[in-house]
Amino acid sequence: MTLNKRTIEAYMDGFRRTDRPQILSCLTDDVEWVIPGAFHVRGKDDFAKHIVDEGFVGHPLITVSRLTEEDNVVVAEGSVRAPKQDGTFLNLVFCDVFDMRNGKIRRLVSYLMETK
Repeated sequence: MTLNKRTIEAYMDGFRRTDRPQILSCLTDDVEWVIPGAFHVRGKDDFAKHIVDEGFVGHPLITVSRLTEEDNVVVAEGSVRAPKQDGTFLNLVFCDVFDMRNGKIRRLVSYLMETK
């Protein structure tokens, strides 16, 4: 497995355990995170504010079904089941596109779709 793919695996594992230091260690200082139509954050401090958004609790179940890499871009496809404070779950499928620099995430674009 390449360095870039290992970084993405560590990043996903950090989210599974809500391990902020592990997640942030996978990012460049000037990281950008874009969810088209929802938000665009820049820098580790802003990124950290969205690791667990308001209304969510516990640890999400994240399943990566495919991880593909070419030219310092890693694409991860999969699903998320995130517990909410009201006892329900948010179920999503995702396609995350990671632009990598020196083995760290420089930019992330997350394409998300809610499922039932």
